[in-house]
Amino acid sequence: MSMKYRNNYLLQFAQFSLLLLFALTSNTYAVSLPDFTPLVEANSTAVVNISTTAKKKAVGQGGPGPGHGYNMPDIPEDSPFYDFFKKFFGEIPEGGLDPFEQRASLGSGFILSEDGYVITNNHVVKDADEIVVSLQDRREFIAELVGTDARSDIAVLKINGENLPSVKLGDSSTLKVGEWVLAIGSPFGFNHSVTAGIVSAIGRSLPNENYVPYIQTDVAINPGNSGGPLFNLDGEVVGVNSQIYSRTGGFMGLSFAVPINVVTNVYEQLRDKGSVSRGWLGVLIQDVTRELAESFGMKRPHGALIAKVLPGGPAEKAGFEVGDVIVKFDSKEISFSSDLPPMVGSSRIGTKTPVEIIRRGKSQTLNVIIAELPADDEIRVASSGKDSTVKSNALNIAVKDLTQEQKKELEMEDHGVLVDAVSEGPAQKAGVRKGDVILLINNIKVKDARHFDEMVENLPKDKSIPILLQRRGGPIFIALKMSED
Repeated sequence: MSMKYRNNYLLQFAQFSLLLLFALTSNTYAVSLPDFTPLVEANSTAVVNISTTAKKKAVGQGGPGPGHGYNMPDIPEDSPFYDFFKKFFGEIPEGGLDPFEQRASLGSGFILSEDGYVITNNHVVKDADEIVVSLQDRREFIAELVGTDARSDIAVLKINGENLPSVKLGDSSTLKVGEWVLAIGSPFGFNHSVTAGIVSAIGRSLPNENYVPYIQTDVAINPGNSGGPLFNLDGEVVGVNSQIYSRTGGFMGLSFAVPINVVTNVYEQLRDKGSVSRGWLGVLIQDVTRELAESFGMKRPHGALIAKVLPGGPAEKAGFEVGDVIVKFDSKEISFSSDLPPMVGSSRIGTKTPVEIIRRGKSQTLNVIIAELPADDEIRVASSGKDSTVKSNALNIAVKDLTQEQKKELEMEDHGVLVDAVSEGPAQKAGVRKGDVILLINNIKVKDARHFDEMVENLPKDKSIPILLQRRGGPIFIALKMSED
């Protein structure tokens, strides 16, 4: 074989190998991408459009404000006085003024059972006078509102029908990050739109939504998708699309769905008794930072740090204390403080539950009887008080004694000092602010300003110390370290 022939043969072989590798690689990627068409065909008929109407008092009719109960004069639109009177009397609907005007909202939902139970979001049907459920085959039903749950943002409707198309429910606890999911809904009124993506995170805690461990996805969700189903590749509903994070009002890659396991529990309670009960521990908690973990003698940051034990609550009765770190609830590990509320909320009321805590560096287990979450569990505290003698200390902050009235409102009648000023130093570096109330230092109650000064003078150097503050109505732990001079 000549050298030229051999080189040509090797070149052709190399080109063929590259083409084969490209074909195999392309085929692998093609096989790995899901085909959503069977899923959509099998489930889209059970996804519904929900429209609502609500009546409210019209602007320009009675009472104070534009119009003052009088009709706008008949002035031509091209008159220089038209805009002036229009602003004074308000917007005039076509056909004249009506004492009531209707406003409509639009959302999505899905049929849960063949006899007509429908799931959607609470905010879709809130304050509605009439709820209309529209199916893909263009049938429309006036729905009855069975019940709503504001905390999970879930509402249950009932329409009169038989053998209606319905969805299959999955198990949201088996979801994995990176798993494909698909949404069907009516964004901006475009009925039965389909969008797909992956699970971005699970167990997300959103502000003011501590009892729902949200599923975060990158599925395109927009206004009108609310209340629609989130499917897995098996065609099972694993969540209800509820919220988006957006700076513009449109989709930005952050969508949140209520896990179907939470939805099922809410649905069954609303269907059976018309309301939802949740478990309650009676504590205010926060995350454990690296510095706080060090100050509490923990090897690593984890668990839920108790910043306040609510008086008369289950935790107080079970012997929990401020500064305890909950690391296990009913044998389930607590990695972040946001893990605890959903666990407690889903607990059966009246059951005795073991809770593992770390107290002063040592592990122990307390048994607590779970109570029902009150309708309003917020705590109000005062943020101002009368002046008293200002005392300085080694932390470069000025504190003063609380008045008796402030102590009573804070439910800390025997301890606490008010931070009156903060200058550069260890306290400022740790995050202490003017207006904070310092309650505990190293888990010891601060009796008054004089006692506070004594405690500060005896703080260990180069070691993190936990300090409990009351700030804007809520307790919070910070870690403070006194540096060597």
